[in-house]
Formats: sequence, C-alpha cells, structure tokens
Amino acid sequence: MSGRLAGRRALVTGSSRGIGRAIAQRLAAEGAAVAVTARALNPSPSVRDGATHVLSGTLAETVRLIEAAGGTAIALPADLEDAEQRAGLVDRAAEALGGLDILVNNAGFADYSSVAEMSDATFHRTVQHYLEVPFVLSRAAIPHLREQGAGWIVNIGSSTGLNPIRPFREYNKTSGDVIYASVKAALHRFTQGLAAELVDENIAVNAVGPSTAIMTPGAATLLPEGYDTEPVEYLAQTVLEMCTAPAADRTGLVAFSLHYPYATGTGVHALDGGAELPRRQPPDWANPNIRPEGM
Repeated sequence: MSGRLAGRRALVTGSSRGIGRAIAQRLAAEGAAVAVTARALNPSPSVRDGATHVLSGTLAETVRLIEAAGGTAIALPADLEDAEQRAGLVDRAAEALGGLDILVNNAGFADYSSVAEMSDATFHRTVQHYLEVPFVLSRAAIPHLREQGAGWIVNIGSSTGLNPIRPFREYNKTSGDVIYASVKAALHRFTQGLAAELVDENIAVNAVGPSTAIMTPGAATLLPEGYDTEPVEYLAQTVLEMCTAPAADRTGLVAFSLHYPYATGTGVHALDGGAELPRRQPPDWANPNIRPEGM
C-alpha cells in the first residue's frame, strides 16, 4: 500500500459485490475511508424480466474484507430506486465519514432485451440507474467536494456505449443491450460535460469501463457462454488512477480498464494493494473505437 488516498473519504455505490466491492477494496487499500452502499445489508432480490434472482454478496461482507486488510469502511444501505433514499445518500455518507472527497457511481440494473420485446418498465429502470442516479448523486456531491476545495467523481461506463464494430457482430444482433448501451453512451457524455463545468473548481469527473467484460454475479446471467472476461483488479486500479490527479491534469476522460494501464505503463495491484499483477495487453477483438489513454 502506498497510502495515496490517506485522509480521503469515498462513497462507492453498488458495492455489496462485483465491481463495486472491488473498487471499494482498492480505494480503502490506499487509505481512503469508504462508505459502501447497496439496497440492503442482506442479499435482496433483483427482478429481471419478471423473474426474481437473489445474487450473492452483502455490504457486511464488503466491510469485513476491507477491515481484514487494514482498511476503514462503513455500510449505508440505500435503495437507489427510492427517490427519498437516493436524495439523502450523499449527505448521509458525508456525515458518517466527516466529509466527502470521492464519489464512484457504480450501481446499476441490467436487463437485456431486444427493443421490440422490451417493456416500458425495463426501459425506465435502465435510464434511471445509469443516468438519473449518477445525476442525482453527483449533484448532491458537488457542494461537499467544493467544501474540500477538490474532489473526484468516477462513473462506471461501458465499451457498449461506443460505436459498435462494423460489420455488426453476432453479439450486437442478439444480445439485447441496445438500451443499456445507449444510456451508457449518455453517461459518457454526462461525464465529459460535468467535467467541463467543474474543472475550474478542481473537481475531476472521469468514467471507467471494462475493456471487455468482468464476470460478476450480476453479469453471469447476461454474458454468452465462453465469453472472454477480464480480472476486476484492472478496472479497480484504473478507477484509483482517476481519483488521484488534480482536475487540471486528468478530467473528462472515458477510459477502459485494460487499455489505460497498458498504454500508460500503470502498475496494477491486487485489491489489497499488495502484489503487482502482470502487465495485460487488451485483446485484439476489443472494440477498436477505444482510445488506449482515454477519450
């Protein structure tokens, strides 16, 4: 551990499992006190296409993992589909942590379906999770970041938000990710626009997405069998890099987790900040529209 975030306070949404948990662990390993949040302390059912799924992972487990590695974390349950809980989350985190320096908008809802078959409810939930929630939480975080004289907002993007490869791959024809991808593209633009609004106040706003995909409990039901995924540590490291430099040096980037470390020579460490992982080149089949050092 280098202590790069010593004294910083961070809120990471959707951190009971998967990508959010990994980000929370990595930030905590560098000294940040982290508020982790999800819908409930215990596993809660997720409804997709009318079916109920209970995914593994709890906030309490995330806190235990962080504390076992010597870090500091608190659990703040909040249902981001509830307007009142959504509106109050950032203030609760800042109060519990004694301030706020970093917001990571990771939480999401993905229910892939072709446009012809998608329900209105699924459309609206997707837009809410990946655009409205980051807007509401970022807006609430800005006064706290201004109070510190600096801050960092990181939105979790997706390579699906980039132009699809031509000729269209079979995945694009059949995956049902059109609405998810469209809202992620909007999130990328939101990131860059908000970065422009806040750069003169030393508040950096960046987005980080997987270069390919990461096998999480939530993604397991969406990815086709045999899909080549990547380790979560590379994304967690890239998020860390977006939470350290001043806005004048690094803001408005949409970066990807294998491309950015490889292109910039950034070392990638285990989630506890210990061992350095091998340098990992992005696969040839990754979206060619990704700019290695961010766009």
